[in-house]
Amino acid sequence: MDGEAPADVRAGHATPVYRLHPRRHHRPVRLQALAASVLLKCCKQEDSLDMEIILGGVASLSDELSWFKNEAVKWDVDLASVPPLKSNLEYHRFLGSLTEPEISYAVAVTTFWIIETVYQDSFGFCIEEGNKTPPELLGTCQRWGSAEFKQYCQSLHRIVDHSLANAPADAVKSAEEAFVRVLELEIGFWEMSSSQS
Repeated sequence: MDGEAPADVRAGHATPVYRLHPRRHHRPVRLQALAASVLLKCCKQEDSLDMEIILGGVASLSDELSWFKNEAVKWDVDLASVPPLKSNLEYHRFLGSLTEPEISYAVAVTTFWIIETVYQDSFGFCIEEGNKTPPELLGTCQRWGSAEFKQYCQSLHRIVDHSLANAPADAVKSAEEAFVRVLELEIGFWEMSSSQS
């Protein structure tokens, strides 16, 4: 990547559709359900000191959804008229499966952390010194690439480390599998900017 924006941005796809890809709107909606599930699972933990951080994440997701809706109006994008693509539907099914009661807190919070961290790392890269991110994308990149969001992701990481250290081996294995699955799904999610998959 050598200090440059992603290939599809460099190729000239930095249009309002890239900036506010309508199918990205589905992310915060499903992530809110996962965050709520993580919060409920957190309440059942003996050590629920994680609650304040997770509550902050839930509140931020509400703000994120409002931001998407406002940006859609600004760019004249009708979010309701855009059907989700296959990669969205796969991600939706996966996130929905993690809200089931039998999914452990360790698995759910690990998944929530890696989703947020992928977003932070991706957008954080775009605002690093020397990157050639188009000016119309900087506001979006600063939103999720900020030092504050990074600090939040680091707090989630500490929660995950603590949770996994106290989890049974099968939960750790399931958390590792969820981690890998998120990375696979995120690749498909980000590729929506330049494809129709």
